[in-house]
Amino acid sequence: MNPIDPVRPPAAPISPAHAAREAIEISLEIALGEAAPAFVHIDRHGARAAADASDQRRQRGAVIGPLDGRVVSIKDLFDVAGQTTTAGSIVLADRPAAATDALAVARLRAAGAALIGRTQMTEFAFSGVGINPHQGTPVNPVTAALGLEPRIPGGSTSGGAVSVATGAAWAALGSDTGGSIRIPAALQGLVGFKNTQSRTPKDGGIPLSPSLDTTCAITRSVDDAIAVHAVLSARRCTPTRRPLVDWQFGVVEPLLLDGMDADVQRAFERSLTDLGRAGARITRLALPALDDLPALLQDGGLPAAESWAWHRELLARDGDRYDPRVAARIRRGASITPAAIAELHRLRARWIERMAAELGVVDCVLSPTVPVIAPLLAPLIADDETFFRVNALLLRNPSIVNQLDGCAISLPCHPHGDAPVGLMLWTTGGRDDALLGAALDIETALQPGRIR
Repeated sequence: MNPIDPVRPPAAPISPAHAAREAIEISLEIALGEAAPAFVHIDRHGARAAADASDQRRQRGAVIGPLDGRVVSIKDLFDVAGQTTTAGSIVLADRPAAATDALAVARLRAAGAALIGRTQMTEFAFSGVGINPHQGTPVNPVTAALGLEPRIPGGSTSGGAVSVATGAAWAALGSDTGGSIRIPAALQGLVGFKNTQSRTPKDGGIPLSPSLDTTCAITRSVDDAIAVHAVLSARRCTPTRRPLVDWQFGVVEPLLLDGMDADVQRAFERSLTDLGRAGARITRLALPALDDLPALLQDGGLPAAESWAWHRELLARDGDRYDPRVAARIRRGASITPAAIAELHRLRARWIERMAAELGVVDCVLSPTVPVIAPLLAPLIADDETFFRVNALLLRNPSIVNQLDGCAISLPCHPHGDAPVGLMLWTTGGRDDALLGAALDIETALQPGRIR
């Protein structure tokens, strides 16, 4: 099973024969052309300056940063010094420019990355679909390259995924509150790694749900995901490597497999077969604790409650300028009292303990990242009922991991020429290096022809 050809091939390694300035010029051409709908701001001057500085370091034989010369896009949720952070909303368009970089952005810059610009997103990151009625919605470039009708990019890190899929960026900084990294990665045939929340900094951006928000990235490979995560987490990552036969994987039935379309079912079952042939031990797993998950999501749960606290005054003043679908989800939090929020936290802590106990019999869980290939865009723009149904379906599997305070990665698992399908590998919090080690082995088993 080989990965689908990306819209553009991966960028060549930065080397004396392939200078960072050359790489950024190629990226800028794509960003200003076919990937333009993915960007809300392109920083030509800053990106070129960073690339030139990288080339100068190489010419001097100076110390090279871990991401030196790599082109990275930034979700319009994070502060970048001198730029306005709007979180995909016209309500914040008149905000003052940020005085300093968000810590995650600062770490990328210090590692030598060339920051190409800010990418499009669902308004205030509150949807897994990726539609933005204010600034436009980038069409999924991978399904478009297959000749399919316009389909959603996935959200909320919609533009970030498009920037990577088209080759405008090597990696995309984004956030994941209920799947906002993994959903667009799955729908565009990319790798989306959601680390344990506490590993990476959240400060310097606009929150959705501080209890669940996770700073992470979209890349083309697990190796690249590890490189970016090491920078964002400011730690040395040591993925746990062992033969696939030494891994015990679980497949949860029926919830995580419900509603699979034919493409996802075919790719998922073939993935399990290929991993089994490669030696992986796979067992069917029941997680009774999942029956208690609806109690955590009642009335919108923590995302609605915590977003309402941040948006309450802004909604009172400018509510008619919000995306109505986003505003409706935020306003659900108005009915959640402080006592109810405290109870949600208590319920969540107990639920995490139950889940950890039930997951103790396996190393990681395998599931479809989302149960469908990228849905058609037009019906979701036209009809609220269809939109909310599809949004809930896309969020269902990934959001479990956020509620668990766990870690997860979405890997492409579809055959060449098919619409992208994501395989999600996930486990409890704090086991990021074990997860990444397993992901490296799974990536190799599913995509033996992949060139690293």
